[in-house]
Amino acid sequence: MTEPRICLVGPLPPPSGGMANQCQQLLRLLSADGLQVELVRNNPPYAPAWLGAVPGLRALTRLLPYVWRLWRAIGRADVVHVLANSGWAWHLFAAPALCIARLRGRAAIVNYRGGEASSFFVHAPGHVLRSLRAAELRVTPSDYLRRVFAEHGLDAEVIPNILDLVRFVPAPKRDFGLAPQVLVARNLEPIYGLDTAIRAFLPVRAAFPGARLILAGSGPQLAALRELSARLGLADAVHFPGRVPHEQMPRLYAESDLALNPSTVDNMPNSVLEAYASGLPVVSTDAGGVPDICGHEVEGLLVPVNDAEAMAAAMLRLLRDNGLRARLSAAGLRRSEAWGWQQVKEQWRVAYRRAMAMREN
Repeated sequence: MTEPRICLVGPLPPPSGGMANQCQQLLRLLSADGLQVELVRNNPPYAPAWLGAVPGLRALTRLLPYVWRLWRAIGRADVVHVLANSGWAWHLFAAPALCIARLRGRAAIVNYRGGEASSFFVHAPGHVLRSLRAAELRVTPSDYLRRVFAEHGLDAEVIPNILDLVRFVPAPKRDFGLAPQVLVARNLEPIYGLDTAIRAFLPVRAAFPGARLILAGSGPQLAALRELSARLGLADAVHFPGRVPHEQMPRLYAESDLALNPSTVDNMPNSVLEAYASGLPVVSTDAGGVPDICGHEVEGLLVPVNDAEAMAAAMLRLLRDNGLRARLSAAGLRRSEAWGWQQVKEQWRVAYRRAMAMREN
């Protein structure tokens, strides 16, 4: 059977967010496996750069060329694979792609990835759910989002995020003594609970005087988080390396002793998957779909959202218990094998063929 031609619609780094990294990996790996894939990037750099500072104008200057690129690329494709998110990102990027796919008679797959899907579906205009129903397939990366879709009368199937098991590999365990390194690989945005992470780190620093907290990401909260760190007396312990290219992240995991995911809203965080593959024990909030990929006391330790005291206790417990760290790390490493490209790629091939067959019928 001839492989379908794919129009992939989504963002690329920078910034290095979860969806952008997944889109980049899909494009690279599908192409390497011989599929014909054409990307329509929905976040190209502004030209000139000053347009990015003018809200209305920047949306307009991106939207019109984007729609034109969609029209041409979708016309050359058999299946349109749309990486979709909640809020304005849906209206500006996903909705035009799905509309053009219908107009051009092409099969559409909505690959929905927004952790805020539940509240978005409740408050969104009716045409959002109608657009989702009209797509040939709805694919989510987690059982959590599949359940959210079901609550709104939408069927969906699960194809997980891709984990690069060549790039992310376990590093030799080190004796960190009184200087463990805790890594948070999330952008500096309110939904990721980074202020809670800093507050939770205060007791860790008291118990381990050389401890470091690395907040690897960029975003609008940088100044506020720096100020909070200074106010708590942690200015020399909390580090902000800024936006770290995805290809450099394995080094950060290798240099760290514990991965922390403090998010308040989440779906299937890549940072947790990457920590597993890197052999790092994980402490995470129980937000959204995290419990589906991180069993408490199985692959990691889960704590309530915004609970700095519980987060601190979990980190201290892990850092003090070599046996627990080893057990959780081993379980996470075993779990990570299910998200390797060799496991995921055939699921996408089957989805593309099914979507095309559904459209033809």
